[in-house]
Amino acid sequence: MSTPSCASAPVRRHDIDALRALAFGLVILYHVAMYYVADWHWHLKSPHAAEWLQTPMRALNLWRMDLVFLVSGLAFGLVRRGQTVPGLVRLRSLRLLIPLAFGMAVVVPYQPYAQGVANGLIAPGFGAFLLRYYAGSTWPAGAFDGWEAGVTWNHLWYLAYLWVYTVVLAALLPLAESAVGQRVRRAFLHLRGWALVLMPVLPLALYSVLLWRHFPPTHDLIHDGWLHAVYFTVFVYGYWIGLDTGLWTELVRLRWHTLALALGVLALYLGLLGLAQQYGVRAARLPLRVLADVYLWAALIAILGWAHHRLNRPWPWLRWASESVYPWYMLHQTAIIVLVVWLAPVQLGPVVEPLALVAGTVVLCWGLTAVVRRVGWLRPLFGLPGRGRVPMAQGAVAGLRADPLPRCVEGRNLPSRD
Repeated sequence: MSTPSCASAPVRRHDIDALRALAFGLVILYHVAMYYVADWHWHLKSPHAAEWLQTPMRALNLWRMDLVFLVSGLAFGLVRRGQTVPGLVRLRSLRLLIPLAFGMAVVVPYQPYAQGVANGLIAPGFGAFLLRYYAGSTWPAGAFDGWEAGVTWNHLWYLAYLWVYTVVLAALLPLAESAVGQRVRRAFLHLRGWALVLMPVLPLALYSVLLWRHFPPTHDLIHDGWLHAVYFTVFVYGYWIGLDTGLWTELVRLRWHTLALALGVLALYLGLLGLAQQYGVRAARLPLRVLADVYLWAALIAILGWAHHRLNRPWPWLRWASESVYPWYMLHQTAIIVLVVWLAPVQLGPVVEPLALVAGTVVLCWGLTAVVRRVGWLRPLFGLPGRGRVPMAQGAVAGLRADPLPRCVEGRNLPSRD
């Protein structure tokens, strides 16, 4: 990476702020759809489950969390500026572990309760459930996801994973910032054309060959070897990419090509997957998994290129979204499940009910987040800085909104991943 020429004017990457908010908005829609997609496990399932949803859901599932980890890697690189390694770990731990602990204790418990009641393995009565839950009680097998441990983090698994990746990369910073590490980073940043499209896929394909069959997705932190390898790699890719002008220019230049490639590979993948399932060709599973890796990376760089091309402007909603996205992420799945329990007996049908579920989730998250943002002691529990402090790139859903940076000019089904 060439040394930039810098002036004193600050730069703000509105496109990555916007991309972060939109990525987590997509997570909300995805989790609403998980209630309706047929044959995919989720905490609760609708009687209106639809098989056709598998195709668009799979198209998203193959890259949606990878995008979130890549953006988190971008944020890590910016938070690193001016921070010692211990200071960086402390800052990120506060932004990740406090919300994780609070979320597991307060936000999440209604989810296993509702799932256990729906499964007929937990008696109705949320208060009685909480007493057992907090006491570390044992549960009937299959009562809820995570019953073996007695407690669960459900959708907040991302915070735990990101904290681990943050600590690991922080520990590796002396190597990453050494002469050898900088040569590796420069080699990545100087990729152009088809090299940028294909070379970063090679580690992902290697993980599929070596790890995928042995480590199916679990989100239990300990037994998730394949996903750890994939997510940590794209996290490092984000850290490497940073604000390098040359690479972002190349991503914009390639945006039509990468979009066409992603759509073409997706069509090929879905077609071959359908044939393999129809004829029971199990030998096709690994080649299809590698093809999915090509689609994953093509989709990511297409999204980055288009986001930089279209979203890098001071949108009126961006400041609000940047501060609201973390609380929305923490609250949304419990809001969905509360609304599912309320709406299911009304039997609104397969059209009105999903619309009501999305609208209700938005209203609940909006209202609760408005309270969180205004109550000083609640803010750190949802990953927000204290009132009166300059917002910094934050924890799990950190964006590139924090530090004034110099403006630089440089020359059956595959398992669900949630």
